[in-house]
Amino acid sequence: MSSTATLTASRRPIFTWRRMALVVLVTLAACVVVLLVAGPAHAAPTSPTAPTAPVAPTAPAGDGGVSVSVGGGSPSTSITLILAITVLSVAPSVLLLCTSFTKIVVVLSLVRNALGLQQSPPNQVMTGIALFLTLFVMGPVFSDINDVAVQPYLNGQMTVSQAYDAGVVPLKGFLLENTRQDELKLMINLSGEDAPKDKNDVSMTTLIPAFVLSELKSAFIIGLVVFIPFLVLDMLVSAALMAMGMMMVPPAIVSLPFKLLLFVVVDGWALITTALVHSYGAG
Repeated sequence: MSSTATLTASRRPIFTWRRMALVVLVTLAACVVVLLVAGPAHAAPTSPTAPTAPVAPTAPAGDGGVSVSVGGGSPSTSITLILAITVLSVAPSVLLLCTSFTKIVVVLSLVRNALGLQQSPPNQVMTGIALFLTLFVMGPVFSDINDVAVQPYLNGQMTVSQAYDAGVVPLKGFLLENTRQDELKLMINLSGEDAPKDKNDVSMTTLIPAFVLSELKSAFIIGLVVFIPFLVLDMLVSAALMAMGMMMVPPAIVSLPFKLLLFVVVDGWALITTALVHSYGAG
């Protein structure tokens, strides 16, 4: 009995503290519930916020159009690069068909054949000479195109179509000035179009073939004039060889030094260059 009473007495403080802790927790929970329930009830109701009035749209500045320009009115670098690549892709055709390159390179090739030389000067040298002579002849035209079309477009003062319309005028004037009337009438008849009242109204698709045909005709005329003295020299050498009974000796080999001597004495390259440049009214 004594041991049982001792255990009971030792457990009483433990139960007492548990009961007190439980009472405290229940009291705190009740306080929290009361505060949560009573808080919204005593809070003052808030009035809903009035919606803001819609803002009227502002009218666009200027004429009301939408501007899609990049870089403050000037073309962007990417657009300029795309146009440059496009121009470079069609540059060989433009160089061959719309400039003096065709006639110059054909005349230089005919001169080389008249001399009896097949690979001297080489094709690269002939093409380089023709290219720089073309730049010399077309210099004023290219300068006008740059002034009236290229620079205004790069400065944002013109669109692409406006720049093309302005830049084609100097080139068209050059083509019309150096195109024969016979070739121009031929291409107009072949195109089936009505004859324009003014030659400036001829389309570029008709004018460019007429210009190329005219250039080829002029180049062949110059080549014929160059061939005649060398042909006479070949005939004289051939007749001299036959008179001496040297029929086994090729006349071309014997006449080549004399043709080169004649060409150097008369300064043939200067004469041909002068004739080509003056045929376009330059120099």
